[in-house]
Amino acid sequence: MINPFNKKKGLGRGLSSLIGDNDVTTNNNLVSISSIIPNKFQPRKKFDHDSLEDLTKSIKERGVIQPLIVRNSKRDEYKFELIAGERRLQAAQKAGLHEVPIVVIEANDLKSLELAIIENVQRNDLNPIEEANGYKRLIEEFSYDQEQVSKFIGKSRSHISNSLRLLNLPKNVLNLIEEGRISQGHAKVLVGLENSYFIARKIVDKNLSVRQAESLIKAIKNPKKNKNNIKDPNIMNLEKSLEDKTGINVNIKNSKNNSGQLTFNYKDLDQLNRLIMVIKANY
Repeated sequence: MINPFNKKKGLGRGLSSLIGDNDVTTNNNLVSISSIIPNKFQPRKKFDHDSLEDLTKSIKERGVIQPLIVRNSKRDEYKFELIAGERRLQAAQKAGLHEVPIVVIEANDLKSLELAIIENVQRNDLNPIEEANGYKRLIEEFSYDQEQVSKFIGKSRSHISNSLRLLNLPKNVLNLIEEGRISQGHAKVLVGLENSYFIARKIVDKNLSVRQAESLIKAIKNPKKNKNNIKDPNIMNLEKSLEDKTGINVNIKNSKNNSGQLTFNYKDLDQLNRLIMVIKANY
């Protein structure tokens, strides 16, 4: 039987390539929603409410255009286990539909998980941590490398690599990303910082842009030296002694190798002449 996904661009290269012609057993059947069992391998944890409402409105107007991918249930011969299409199923239920189109494929538990992950990470509304966890599962559970993930998902190798690096952030920072309180752009500049949560809180509290966050990190990494460092008491005593003799403000800058500058700050010609007289009289 011809694979109905080979000509459908919406599913992406990864999903269509994994559903081979020989795997499709039934194409575009209409079945009762009540006969579909939720996918126990569903990698998505959160569903955007507004996006789901938009899909519900679309389904009310045009129906479910793209069939759900299912497999026969092992526990009940009259039911199907969902593999891909969780959002479409939820939206169809919200739209009041009683039947949805399905494509039944042959898939064991591992392939069901693989297809579910790929179908989800190809979507644009996953939060960055769900997306990164999807890539991680493909690598760890199916021995994909980053190049293979890149080809299957249709995203650059650098995108996959940067996404996976987010998972190195502390749990409290990951929570802020999942909640949408800091963006993926913010998260990238936090990776590898020991004080990432402190900076993440600053980003949230002050509503910083990514560029402002980068500037904050730079300032923390390279603090300006205090220009008002306390001087050596001996230097201060010498300054005071010279000021007493000349009546002019004196500033001594002494470096670690004992080189430096001696500055007399006179206000007018009278002070300058007095300084010259003191120097000539004593030296």
